[in-house]
Amino acid sequence: MSDGSAAPSQPSAASPAASPAAPPARLGGRRTVTIVAIAIIAAAILGGIWYWENGQPTEPAQAAAPPAPPAVTVATPIQKEIVEWDEFTGQFAAVDYVEIRARVSGYLDEIHFTDGQIVNKGDLLFVIDPRPYQIALDSAKAQLGEASARLDLATRQLARAASLRKSDYVAASTYDERAQDVASATAAVETAKAAINSAELDLEFTHVTAPLTGRVGRHEVSLGNLISGGATGGSIGNTTLLTTIVSLDPIYLNFDVSESDLLSYQRAVASGRLKSPRDQPIGVFAHLPDEQKWSLEGRLDFISNQVDRSTGTIRARATFPNPGYLITPGQFGRVRIPASEPYQAILIPDDALVTDQSRKLVLTIGPDNTVVPKVVRPGPKYDPLGLRIVREGLTPADKIIINGLLRARPGAKVTPTPGTIQPEPQS
Repeated sequence: MSDGSAAPSQPSAASPAASPAAPPARLGGRRTVTIVAIAIIAAAILGGIWYWENGQPTEPAQAAAPPAPPAVTVATPIQKEIVEWDEFTGQFAAVDYVEIRARVSGYLDEIHFTDGQIVNKGDLLFVIDPRPYQIALDSAKAQLGEASARLDLATRQLARAASLRKSDYVAASTYDERAQDVASATAAVETAKAAINSAELDLEFTHVTAPLTGRVGRHEVSLGNLISGGATGGSIGNTTLLTTIVSLDPIYLNFDVSESDLLSYQRAVASGRLKSPRDQPIGVFAHLPDEQKWSLEGRLDFISNQVDRSTGTIRARATFPNPGYLITPGQFGRVRIPASEPYQAILIPDDALVTDQSRKLVLTIGPDNTVVPKVVRPGPKYDPLGLRIVREGLTPADKIIINGLLRARPGAKVTPTPGTIQPEPQS
């Protein structure tokens, strides 16, 4: 019985012969894959791999080129002849300061000034009641007249005794007494003259005048008060302070210099890099707290002879003209003094300095545009240009990086762009 479904289960006679043909078909597929792989590898080696896009072969983009070295701005340092300055805070003081006190005692009768005005030397300030001293002067003059009369009498008696002594009518002792009377009368006259001089001085001292030109303070005693005076030898605490006067032109500026700064100045003087202020005055500048420019020009004319043990500083003093009386004693000011003689300095901006732990570096560019760090020793800032002084480590020919420091690495190459250092003067 024939069944269409059972036909495949019974192999025909031709089946054994047909089955060996399958392996050659599979071998041909492997060869095709191998050839395609070899072609892909060859294409990759010769011209890059081709990709298929939308059924079409596409050539890929070329590999990206390495990035160019970072761009930086370079410039040569500024070389300029400068003078270094050190700044200190000081206090102005009057060249002359006088406390006006009475030399004689008495009641205050007159005041001849307005508090705070400018007075000139010799101007009348106070008048103490002069009547008691006028009386004393008149009494001294009367005593002089009496002493002069006694001297005149003694002189005549001595002359008569001398004449009689020649004839031996007067004893020698009598003659000696007459001579002694003349000497005593002469001394009395001199004493009377000295009393007159003293009385005249006391009378003069009742008129208190200004001993110098300057600004007078307020009157410390009002009219009608009893003034306690003392000419010489008395304690100042027992005399009455009437007022004070301070001179204004010129004026001092006192300031303190630290021991370390003093030592650096001494080293500079010893090496010949700085003139000694003890030998000759040195020009200095100053300004008031509300000023930005150094408007005052004066001379450094004094340095103390010892360092203060309690503060470790030494007192110095500069003198400034004050013709308009703008400056008042007691005000504060800033003073700058030269710390060097004029010399050629290397100047760079602060932005070009790099800190490496305790060292200061400047990144420079070598001939092959390689970043070369250099250790430098910076100095103070030069305010007129707003640039930093470099004492060691740079030459005027060095090319330093002034912009793009974050993109520069030591030993790496950069693309330098020429630039210039722009001064930024400080106020």
